[in-house]
Amino acid sequence: MEFHEAVRRRAMVRSFAQDAVAAGVVEGIVRAALRAPSAGNTGGTAWVVLRGAAETEGYWDATTDSAWREASPRWEGLRRAPVILLAYSSAGLYVERYAEPDKAASGLGTGVGAWPVPYWTGDAAFGGMTVLLAAVDAGLGTCVMGNFRGEEALGSALGIPEGWRLFGAVLVGRPDGADHRSASLDRAGPEVRGRIHYGSW
Repeated sequence: MEFHEAVRRRAMVRSFAQDAVAAGVVEGIVRAALRAPSAGNTGGTAWVVLRGAAETEGYWDATTDSAWREASPRWEGLRRAPVILLAYSSAGLYVERYAEPDKAASGLGTGVGAWPVPYWTGDAAFGGMTVLLAAVDAGLGTCVMGNFRGEEALGSALGIPEGWRLFGAVLVGRPDGADHRSASLDRAGPEVRGRIHYGSW
């Protein structure tokens, strides 16, 4: 798909069909994420791929509770997503990388507190955006789920090593056609001209 068309088509899907996604397609999407920028070529991001209800239910069990499921009109549509991709990053790997001779002058190798901007979070976001576009290119829909609760329980269940933090999840699958658009889309956003500045603000 032409790049600008993929960007135009990208949207959050909140109701999925249960159709399985071919393993090769999932692999291609995740490998595309690994091509996203990585500060210092650190490679401090990683992905956990959950496929099929037996694996994806573990994500929902850890990150939602009965109150949320009962209150969410989107719950049934979201839980049908056949694939969940979990984006993780390791701050420690970036600190180690920037302590190496070619990066030591930055001072960022002294600890997490030295970083004015957490590049590990940025790199995880770059990977997430790549996943969203790669999925569109494959004819699939996606939905980003933030990391709000249950990270420790999920990490324990999945054997996540110490020092790795969950950035968020991307649900992947075929849209079922139900309209579960976000109410946020009804909000009048700022005009484009208020968000692009040439020369100065």
